[in-house]
Amino acid sequence: MGFTDKKLLSVLKKHGYKLTPQRRAVLKVLSSSQEHLTPADIFEKVQPEYPGIGLVTIYRLLQILTEFGLICEIHANDNSRRYLIRRQPEHHHHLICSSCGTVVDFTDCDLSGLGKRLSRETGFEIETHLLEFVGLCRSCQKEAT
Repeated sequence: MGFTDKKLLSVLKKHGYKLTPQRRAVLKVLSSSQEHLTPADIFEKVQPEYPGIGLVTIYRLLQILTEFGLICEIHANDNSRRYLIRRQPEHHHHLICSSCGTVVDFTDCDLSGLGKRLSRETGFEIETHLLEFVGLCRSCQKEAT
């Protein structure tokens, strides 16, 4: 199931963050979207109602939500980051179409052996991981042929 804007507000409040109208508007945009949004996309949707909102406010809130694991962050091909309310409570990864930008979530990954080996070989204490596969979705493959 994922997080609603009310759940997100509750988590922010619990951690001592003020629930400003601008933050509420950003959360509403995120929770109502079915697609991953860039900070600029969010700004464009919130700005008509709150003309004084700045991109910095949006970036700060996205950082907070990412740290709490409430939103999902992907690294798109155009070197931008895109965000979506976490729909799956469990750890998951992404398949990203390099042509149309479609994102598919998947959970079936067993990287524990790789993580242990990398930690042993490099001395890194691995805290978490992010796995994204980039390629062409079925629709874009059909268009290409």
